[in-house]
Amino acid sequence: MLFKFPAFITFFINMENRSNPERFHIWVPNIFNSKGGVQTYSVFFLKALQEIFPESQYDVFLMHDSKIPCKHHFLPDTSFHCAGSWFPKARPIAFGAQALKHNFYKPADLILSTHINFSLVAQWLKYFKNTPYMAVAHGIEAWDIQKPRLCSALQGTDRILCVSQYTRSRLKDEQNLSSEKLGILPNTFDENRFRIASKPHRLLERYALSIDQPVILTVARLDPGEGYKGYDKILRSLPKIRRYIPNVHYMLVGKGDDTSRICNIIKQHNLEDCVTVTGLVPDEELCDYYNLCDVFAMPSKKEGFGIVFLEALACGKPVIAGNQDGSIDPLCNGNLGVLINPDNMNDLVESLIQVLNKTHSNSLIFNPDKLRNKTIENFGFETFKHGLSEQVKHLINSKFY
Repeated sequence: MLFKFPAFITFFINMENRSNPERFHIWVPNIFNSKGGVQTYSVFFLKALQEIFPESQYDVFLMHDSKIPCKHHFLPDTSFHCAGSWFPKARPIAFGAQALKHNFYKPADLILSTHINFSLVAQWLKYFKNTPYMAVAHGIEAWDIQKPRLCSALQGTDRILCVSQYTRSRLKDEQNLSSEKLGILPNTFDENRFRIASKPHRLLERYALSIDQPVILTVARLDPGEGYKGYDKILRSLPKIRRYIPNVHYMLVGKGDDTSRICNIIKQHNLEDCVTVTGLVPDEELCDYYNLCDVFAMPSKKEGFGIVFLEALACGKPVIAGNQDGSIDPLCNGNLGVLINPDNMNDLVESLIQVLNKTHSNSLIFNPDKLRNKTIENFGFETFKHGLSEQVKHLINSKFY
């Protein structure tokens, strides 16, 4: 009878003979049928990883995707495993079973999850197969975690990548995690898609706006549970702003079940002539909306990061955000924009008036080219890829060398 080394010893011996992992398992909520923040992050994450380790093998497990498009931008031999054809409540079980089963037949050298909830399954594989795993923590899902099993799974994680300093600080304090376990990998954006341009005439005509009319913009999901985005506060600030800037117009881009309540607020404050709720706009038009505005404002209180801030900054637009959550990071602690107390209405009104009148003390926000260049320097895809490379290689070296 041949003697077999335990799995973790075999893995260690194999790692001695190569500098990079041979097989990655990537666990993501979805990347093909949604455009939310986690999904956008997951797309960039996989793309960057495959550029860093092009010779490695990739098995990608998707909880909510049901099919893979014929054309995609990932390596051609990437293997995708979908659980999206199951009923929503059954998908977590199907996803977990699929990932566990595949790991026993084609074990991963490293599991990378773009959502911390998948750590529950990864913990089992670490226990039985000693497979290391890394998870990404975004925002509200990583704050104030009360589930004991998830807390335990996070303790067993080899590395947690946080998209912001704010999320890192909360995880560290609330879960009593060591600083060495927690890294930071901020969001990135498509710098080729979001560019500086003049105000698009077709949108000016569509909404009956003049080219010199001051426009405030917010892009957000309009769901009752996401009122923390701060669009309520902007609506209620408009009567005061109109005293100083009578022709100001507010564009609220997004859809959701909160739309009817928003429309009631507009009626209550007689704002029908200065507010447009666009609903969902096509992806190919989103950049045009950023270029239509004179300031992007979203004074959120529970933002994990906020990719929309980067998109607006890349279009050279001044940005106003809250100072109590992950919004601090994309604005580089206020260097790239204006941070305000989202609970202080006077602060919001004053900042919007100053930005629209170009009297704010931060002169960088009125220099579109410099603002865009600084944003790319700090959050462009190459910066994101470099950061991911350092984090993954740090984990590999610390665990196996």
